[in-house]
Amino acid sequence: MLNVLFPKVCNGCKKILLKAENTLCTQCLHRLPLIGHHKTANQSMKNIFYGRFMVENATALLQFQKKGITQEILHNLKYKGQKEISYFFGKWLGAELSSVQQYRSVDMVVPVPLHKQKLKKRGYNQVEGFGKEIAAALDVPYRDDILLKISKTNSQVFKKRFTRFETEEIFTVQKPDLIKNKHILLVDDIITTGATIENCAVQLLKSTNTKLSLATIAIA
Repeated sequence: MLNVLFPKVCNGCKKILLKAENTLCTQCLHRLPLIGHHKTANQSMKNIFYGRFMVENATALLQFQKKGITQEILHNLKYKGQKEISYFFGKWLGAELSSVQQYRSVDMVVPVPLHKQKLKKRGYNQVEGFGKEIAAALDVPYRDDILLKISKTNSQVFKKRFTRFETEEIFTVQKPDLIKNKHILLVDDIITTGATIENCAVQLLKSTNTKLSLATIAIA
């Protein structure tokens, strides 16, 4: 009855989803700008952080396109309460990473956290479902109690590059002993300049013999 009164619509084009469709319609699925660095020898995402911190592996599912389908999807995820998008892409990427040798050594999935005020306002961390589904596929813990954000910033996605670096985000590791000698998969929704990921990574890599890999829904 609810589906009749309030039919589910595609998060890409807003058309009503067919019974067999979930989150995105078949047409929008075929429009997605897939990249999947984990499937190829493409090191472009990993190279963003060259000389900034050590990365074992780095991958994203989609190429971000301003005013394109990826912007629409991420906007719905972050600002329209469409949390199912996070789980949808997490299940997708998790299934793929579970068959990639480099990611089988991951011990733990850790999300980039939101500041507590933003979390309270939004009601959810947009990367939670993404991280949980990947952790389930890799059969490792999902830990959202490792990283804590202690400075508040506005949304980074559509800011100009130089503006983004003016405000430093500050993160801290709450339980450093839990990540000693571990391979951490740090997950986020999108990488733009990589400033947020770098601030998180610097803190995580302070722990003894910690290794770090990255996975995001999209990369700009």
